[in-house]
Amino acid sequence: MRNAFINTLEKEANKNRNILLLTGDLGFTVFENFQKKFSKRFFNMGVAEANMMSIAAGLALSGKIPFVYSIAPFIALRAYEQIRNDVCMHNANVKIIGVGGGLVYTHAGPTHHIAEDLAVMRVLPKMTVIAPIDPIEVRLAIPQILKKKGPAYLRLAKKGEPHLHQGKIKFEIGKGIIIKKGKDICLITCGPIAYNTLKAAFLLDKEKISTAVVSMHTIKPLDTNLLENLTKKYKAIFTVEEHSVIGGLGGAVAEFLAENLRKNLIFKRIGLNDCFCHEIGDYDFLRKIYNLSAQKIAKTIIRSLKKHE
Repeated sequence: MRNAFINTLEKEANKNRNILLLTGDLGFTVFENFQKKFSKRFFNMGVAEANMMSIAAGLALSGKIPFVYSIAPFIALRAYEQIRNDVCMHNANVKIIGVGGGLVYTHAGPTHHIAEDLAVMRVLPKMTVIAPIDPIEVRLAIPQILKKKGPAYLRLAKKGEPHLHQGKIKFEIGKGIIIKKGKDICLITCGPIAYNTLKAAFLLDKEKISTAVVSMHTIKPLDTNLLENLTKKYKAIFTVEEHSVIGGLGGAVAEFLAENLRKNLIFKRIGLNDCFCHEIGDYDFLRKIYNLSAQKIAKTIIRSLKKHE
């Protein structure tokens, strides 16, 4: 996803001289080509995320389009006051790139994991929140957030994520994409956990549970029209995210369902259950112990469906 981001940003920077890239002493082996091509539009701000965000706000209010890049917990949490006061209060055209969402920084431990960023960004007025499921969506998201004035938060992974979409897709901010059809239940997902979500859907198909999967890449604004249609079509809806079940995709969908209640609809959020990840290990290991492997996702869904039989 990181490579898809920088390659697309380079293409857009060729067309738009107002695009700038600010980084918090990160992006080595990733940003060198951008720095070489656009040396006057690349700024390494050091490990000073709050200061970097305030500078980005000032640049945006001067007509520039700054992309501000750092590890997700550092950019989303350390600079949160500046995002709120300097960026969102002024509706500044700052594009915030949080890399390593969820458990991606596996061995770096809980300081580098983040399960709160979608929640804290979603609550900010004016903020657009996007968590693409694969490099294809990343490439399509960059031109979209450039067209949309105002602050945006783009959550990226960095583990060589596979392409999940087959053929051309129509990507639009605030519009979910059906990536697998099914008749019985629907799984709504965002970010790279979509890969395990799709695998879980195929496991459920083998259990005679016809399962649809939706990429809800935009958490804010949420595609409420699609959600309403899904609640009419399926007996059960599950959200799957590499984020806390509180406040992220699952929280956003739950809020919609609470105000648009459908009788007999089964709904469950699947994600990190209000906890910090203190374990150390590779990505698959961490996902497995937090019930986010394809097999664990499928088992959780089957148990939930059986409870409602």
